[in-house]
Amino acid sequence: MSRPQEPHRPFFPFGNPFRMLSSKGSQLSPRLLSLLNAFEDALAARLRKLNPKDKYDVLSLAWMKLAMESLCETHTDIKTLTTELDLPVTDWDEKWMDVYLDISVKLLDICVAFSSELLRLNQGHLMLQCALHNLESNTSEKLVRARSSIDSWRQHIGSKNPRLENCKSILDGLVDSLSLPKVKNSAKGKVLMQAMYGVKIHTVFVCSVFAAVFSGNSKNLLDLDVANTTMWVQAFSDLQTNVNGGIRDIFSQGKFTALKELDEVDTAVKNLYPMIQDGHWCLTGLIEDAYLQGFFPVLCLKAEEAETEHQPNRFSPCRLGDLNLHSSGFVPKSP
Repeated sequence: MSRPQEPHRPFFPFGNPFRMLSSKGSQLSPRLLSLLNAFEDALAARLRKLNPKDKYDVLSLAWMKLAMESLCETHTDIKTLTTELDLPVTDWDEKWMDVYLDISVKLLDICVAFSSELLRLNQGHLMLQCALHNLESNTSEKLVRARSSIDSWRQHIGSKNPRLENCKSILDGLVDSLSLPKVKNSAKGKVLMQAMYGVKIHTVFVCSVFAAVFSGNSKNLLDLDVANTTMWVQAFSDLQTNVNGGIRDIFSQGKFTALKELDEVDTAVKNLYPMIQDGHWCLTGLIEDAYLQGFFPVLCLKAEEAETEHQPNRFSPCRLGDLNLHSSGFVPKSP
């Protein structure tokens, strides 16, 4: 009597170990793989460069400027990659278009909020400039005007910007679009979607940090989970841990604001104000404090950058909308 035939057993009892290396659908050619690796290597390097050496410097104006320059470079890279892929819009999946058009609208909304905050900070800067001007004279009338300007600044800078209240909901909406989409039958599409995934993570992270510092609310910080399939995942994880942890630590200490330079100005003003109240003032006093003198030129620079927002081919701190499909060159503008 013959033995019953045993079912076929695979050579590897734990499954095919090569399946993960050979996913279904179109495969990446050496050229496409090289393009993707170059993009992700550059992104990883930028993220490492953003990692602050000291957590207390994490939210300085210098760091924020560096973050915007880094993001600008990433957006330039994705535009270059799209050109090198030679993937016309007509070959895009309709779902891709819907997702990125929706992202563009959300980014425009958050850009408006950030722009309004930069303008608000600039208004406060003008108030302090007025106080400095009045303090150049030792007359009682000028001292009264200086006190009035400083009072106005303290009230103005301590107020909330209502435009920033919607940042949390906008950021939550952006997070919903952060999944890495599956692409079938298009090797170029796979490269584009994985690269765009990096652009989205980089952009949403920067928006989250800016929303937290501008609003003074750590609830705007996002702790993003990143797919392990990218070459920049460790660099981003380290950056997010250090930056978000630094911000939360700063707020837990009851700082006036997470923005380092603005906090220093507030300290200098608090030291200056009693001298004016008592009627004792000389030009060589606290007005020459390095905090004040160092802050004004930086804030002036920020204001000048904000004014370039609408100039073509410029990227300013309040212009995060470069992910917009039109400005990135993904979709041709209407004639």
